[in-house]
Amino acid sequence: MIRYLQFGIIINALFILSSWFFQSGTAKSIERGKEVYVSYCQNCHMEDGMGTPDVFPPVAKADYVKKPAKELIKIILEGQSGEIVVNKKTYNGMMPAQSYLTDEQIADVLNYVRNSWGNKIPGTITPAQVKALR
Repeated sequence: MIRYLQFGIIINALFILSSWFFQSGTAKSIERGKEVYVSYCQNCHMEDGMGTPDVFPPVAKADYVKKPAKELIKIILEGQSGEIVVNKKTYNGMMPAQSYLTDEQIADVLNYVRNSWGNKIPGTITPAQVKALR
């Protein structure tokens, strides 16, 4: 009985530690992503993520950033043109490809956007996911 109790305590401790490391990695990715956002995205999507009315769509509280990770990664890698609808408003502009960013930078900026300005999208995008779509 004591062995089972000890085993249970060890398993729980490992789970807690692994989740702490995972959250820590995600938090660091989000922090790095803010730097990428400021350098490469903020000019169009603005510091507050609200975009430029009628020109560049918001990323703050935007239904568009709830798209699957693969779609968001492809938008950064390949760019976006033509009509899109964000929060029930149509935009018809162009976002140039940002494929010069590293896999880590793309993952980080997407994690930042998906977890800022009221966005709370579960899951972490990894550099490996970006690399697989290059």
